[in-house]
Amino acid sequence: MSDTPTEPNATLPEPVRDHLGQQLRGVLPVEADKPRFLGDDPVPEAFEPQIRRLETRLKTHEEGTGAVGQALDQILDALGVKPEDADKRAG
Repeated sequence: MSDTPTEPNATLPEPVRDHLGQQLRGVLPVEADKPRFLGDDPVPEAFEPQIRRLETRLKTHEEGTGAVGQALDQILDALGVKPEDADKRAG
């Protein structure tokens, strides 16, 4: 009898897999940073500044759009125009 498994899909026993996994983790360098938020992929350090700028632009765009909308609503209120009336005139 040989020690080789007869089934083509035979797996190693769990203690052997754990031992081999520990050895591999000890040999292979793991340089991946932890993600900032659960579920996020870790971002390579080289891309961090670009991603931060993009996030800032997106946030600024959102806040600016909201501020312009509020200002337009205040102008319409000051003129006594309801937003529904302005929509009817534009369409």
